[in-house]
Amino acid sequence: MKHFCRLLCAAPFLLLTVGCASSANDNFNSLLWMQSSAEYRANTTLVYRAAMEHIDAALRDRSWTAAKEQSGDCSKLPPAVVLDIDETVLDNSRYMGKVVLENGRWSPDTWDEWVSLKEATAVPGAVAFIEAMKKKNVAVIFISNRECGRREGSESGCVQEADTIENLAKVGVVGVRPENVLLKGEREDWTSEKKSRREAVAKNYRIVMLFGDDLGDFLPDVKKNITPQERDRLVRENSGQWGRKWFVLPNPTYGSWLNILQEPRSRYIRGY
Repeated sequence: MKHFCRLLCAAPFLLLTVGCASSANDNFNSLLWMQSSAEYRANTTLVYRAAMEHIDAALRDRSWTAAKEQSGDCSKLPPAVVLDIDETVLDNSRYMGKVVLENGRWSPDTWDEWVSLKEATAVPGAVAFIEAMKKKNVAVIFISNRECGRREGSESGCVQEADTIENLAKVGVVGVRPENVLLKGEREDWTSEKKSRREAVAKNYRIVMLFGDDLGDFLPDVKKNITPQERDRLVRENSGQWGRKWFVLPNPTYGSWLNILQEPRSRYIRGY
């Protein structure tokens, strides 16, 4: 840590070490912003409030769908919203904070321990929005890259799903059914690429809105073998979706935006 920055970057969190100009943990200020700034809470509240402004129009228009994976006539399917979990509904910044404060690194064991504690808090605005969807008879489906895996002492092959549902209940999202929580690895083709899971949801629901903190929560093939310029182009090409059908939560600490950058990453910093 004396001569390197630690960057949390892959969903859920992959800790990389890259050379940098300062000795400070690169996520230090990012976590300060997420945990202490009024601006962060204002941003997340704004996202969910903006979604509420469009939900009635989405429900009235039976041709309205937010998922590119939705094909054919979906007008008779019941409506659903699809949400990522980490940094979209649940705030895991305390786990990341522990990594930073202890000069440690992410590991599958410590991450799974955090999941088992079920102590993530709610992203501001998320619980109220989900409750509003229930009152409107809109199904709430969670697609998360939390990974199913066996845990010592547990007979279940996906105890993480039960942990996640319990954590959601603790923050006020109650009554979540296991079939509405789609975790990475729960089925063989459910990789970190979420397209196959959106396709699965689209067979049974008209997906009216998508929520996430990563471009991969909305579009396929954006997590590797792609440039920042190509990702920017995709955002522009889908400009009509943002803030209407697609809603992105702020997350400066990790994500595919960081994974796709090549070394040295200083090349992406622009000065004057």
